[in-house]
Amino acid sequence: MDYVEKRMAAEAQRPAGAEVASLATPLNLLLLSLAALVTYMSFRPKKAIPIPAAPAPIVFRTFTPPELVPFSGLNNTPVYLAVRGRVFDVSNGRNFYGPGGPYENFAGRDASRGLAKGSFDAEMLTEDLQAELDDLKDLDAEELEALRGWEERFEEKYLVVGRLISCAQKEREEKEKA
Repeated sequence: MDYVEKRMAAEAQRPAGAEVASLATPLNLLLLSLAALVTYMSFRPKKAIPIPAAPAPIVFRTFTPPELVPFSGLNNTPVYLAVRGRVFDVSNGRNFYGPGGPYENFAGRDASRGLAKGSFDAEMLTEDLQAELDDLKDLDAEELEALRGWEERFEEKYLVVGRLISCAQKEREEKEKA
């Protein structure tokens, strides 16, 4: 028993800091640092998602046939086409209406007659851009219905960016303003 009593006496005389010092080992400090780093990484604020730049504002304007021609998609210009006096921005459908697309001859032009007749040939376009707009009076009911269908499709998919008037009508409107 002497051994046990001596051992207990020796333990009682040992300083109390020995157990505390054993917690501050290099390994424990490393593990504590790793735990703090993992906690910080999981709760830190995330990087803000960049907001995409807003598209340029589109101003509703009045076009004449010669003013509409440059909007054919060449040189990365917007692609516009007109249907019954309304100008649509069909740039989102550049694959169809832009250069190389199946309807490219309608880009920058009044496409009303061609869409009504279901013909995408250049002969459907008005040759004289200075003349009055095509009144479409010679179209039958079936062709007018086809044109309405195209017009509704354009209204659903594309923005109206202006109206199409003849050069003579634009001159008359400018005289009225003056």
